[in-house]
Amino acid sequence: MGEVFFVMYGKVVSACLHGVEGKLVEVEVDLSNGLPQMSIVGLPDSAIKESMERVRAAIKNCGFVFPLQRITVNLAPADVRKEGAAFDLAIAAGILMTSGQISPELCRDRLIIGELALDGSVRGVPGVLSMMMSAGEQGIGQALVPLDNAEEAGWIEGCETRCIANLSELRPSPQGDGEMRLDADTAAADTGRIIGDERTDRRAESAAPGPAQALVDYADVCGQLHVKRALMICAAGMHNILLIGPPGTGKTMLAKRLPSILPAMSESESLDVTRIYSASGKFADRRQLIRSRPFRMPHHTVSSAGLVGGGGIPKPGEVSLAHRGVLFLDELPEFSRMALEVLRQPMEDRHVTIGRAKAVYRFPAHFLLAASMNPCPCGYWGAETEHQGCICTPLKVAHYRSKISGPLLDRIDLHIEVPRIDYKHLDNSLPQLSSREMKDRVEAAHRIQKERYGADGITFNSELQGRLLREHVKLDEASSLLLQRSFDLLGLSVRAHDRILKIARTIADLEGSRQVTAGHVAEALQYRQLDKKLSPGGM
Repeated sequence: MGEVFFVMYGKVVSACLHGVEGKLVEVEVDLSNGLPQMSIVGLPDSAIKESMERVRAAIKNCGFVFPLQRITVNLAPADVRKEGAAFDLAIAAGILMTSGQISPELCRDRLIIGELALDGSVRGVPGVLSMMMSAGEQGIGQALVPLDNAEEAGWIEGCETRCIANLSELRPSPQGDGEMRLDADTAAADTGRIIGDERTDRRAESAAPGPAQALVDYADVCGQLHVKRALMICAAGMHNILLIGPPGTGKTMLAKRLPSILPAMSESESLDVTRIYSASGKFADRRQLIRSRPFRMPHHTVSSAGLVGGGGIPKPGEVSLAHRGVLFLDELPEFSRMALEVLRQPMEDRHVTIGRAKAVYRFPAHFLLAASMNPCPCGYWGAETEHQGCICTPLKVAHYRSKISGPLLDRIDLHIEVPRIDYKHLDNSLPQLSSREMKDRVEAAHRIQKERYGADGITFNSELQGRLLREHVKLDEASSLLLQRSFDLLGLSVRAHDRILKIARTIADLEGSRQVTAGHVAEALQYRQLDKKLSPGGM
C-alpha cells in the first residue's frame, strides 16, 4: 500500500445543485470502533443513501481496503437537502483519506465531484459548471472532476482542473509526494489544466454556429415585409411579440426564424445558458459552450410546472430553458389559462421563484416571448374568400380571445397581423429580405444600446423602466401630444404606455436616430393591435 496516513476524521469539499445554482457541501467522514456499518446523515436523498453500496464496491474493486469500522458521513450544512450522485467520489476520497490510504494533501482545498460505478469508474454528473462557478466564488482554486466533464469544467478561468477516470488513480504515486498516480492511458486522456491559450482556442471552437442556424432564413418567407419589419424591431430590442392571422399565412415559419436575426450572446450570457442546461441534465454536448440563443417551443398541453418549473425538488421549466433566447407558444389560446397566467411574473421580473416547505428556489428566466394565434376558432375571421368563410359567431370570437387575459396581453409589446399574401408574392425570382440583411441592422441597433446602457447594468431597450426609461426616451412636443391622444383614445394602461416608449426607442435605434420622433411613436402605436376593443370589429 506504500505510505499510510492515520487519521480518524477527515473532511473534503464537494457540491450539489440548488435549483441551477451550485452549493458547496462539506463531506465529513469519521471512523470509530464498533460494528462495521456506514451511515450518511445531513438530509441526503435516496440517490445519496444508495451511494454507500457504490462506494463500498468501488473501493474494494480498485485495490483499496474498505475499513471494517463504524463509518459516519455527514453532509454539511445539515439543514439543506442534498440530491444526486455527485458526492460519490468525495465520499470515497474522504473514507480513503480518513483510513490512511491516501494523503490528506490530495483533498485539501480541492472541489471533488463525480459518480462512481461499481468497478471504480468515475461517471460525469450534471451541473458541473454551476458547481465550479460556486467553488471559484468561495476561493477554491482546484477541482477534481470526472473525465466526461473535463471540457465543461475547463471553461471556468482561474481554477486548476484535474480529471479522473477511475478511483484507482487516487492511489499515491511511487515518489510518495502525495500526488495522484495516473496510469499511462489515463494520463494521455487527462486534460490537466485548461488555461491560457488552450482555453481560448476551445472557446473559439465552441463559438461556431450550429448547423440548425444555417438551415433557416427569412429569405424563405415570401412577402410579409411588414411582419419582417416588426420581427426586426422585436429582435433589436428583445420585445415580446404576438402574430395574429389565419392558417397558412406563415406565422410559425416567421417565428421559427427569429433566432437567425438575434444578436450574438456575450460570454457571460453563454455561460449562464450553458449552466442552466448543464444543471437540467439537457446539456448533450459537454465539449462546447452554448453560443446560439435557445429556442423553446413547448406543446400547448404543457402544464404550469412544465412552463415555469416545479416538482418535489424543483427543476427549471421552459421559461428558464429559454433564458436569453426565445420562448415560442404556437396557437396561444390553446394553452390552458392557468399555464399562461404563470408567465406574468417571470415576464416582468425575469426570474422564477418557487417555494417549497424546506427551501426556496430561484431560476433565471430572461426570455423573449413569441406567440401566434388565429383570429377566431375556425381561423378565417377577417380573411374570408369565395371558397372559405368564417363560421364563428361574435360570441365565439370574443370567448376565444378571452382565453388570453388582458394582463398577459399588456405584457406583449408587439401585436402583429399576418394576412394572406397575393399569389404574385410567391414568385421565387423576386428578391426577399434575408436573415443576413435583417441581422446586420439588428446588430447595429444592439451596438447602439450596448454603448448607451454601458453603465446602467442593462442590455436591451425592453429592460428599460422607471428612471432609466425617462432618461433615455425623451419625447419632443409633437411626439408627446400624439402619445397622449392615443393613450386617451385607446384606453391604454400605464404598462402599455411604457412599452410603446420602449418600442419607439428601438425603432429610432434601427434608424440610427438619437431622438425619438413622432414618426417613431406613430409606428410603435401601429404595433399595438389588441389594445383596441377585443371584439370582431376591433381589429
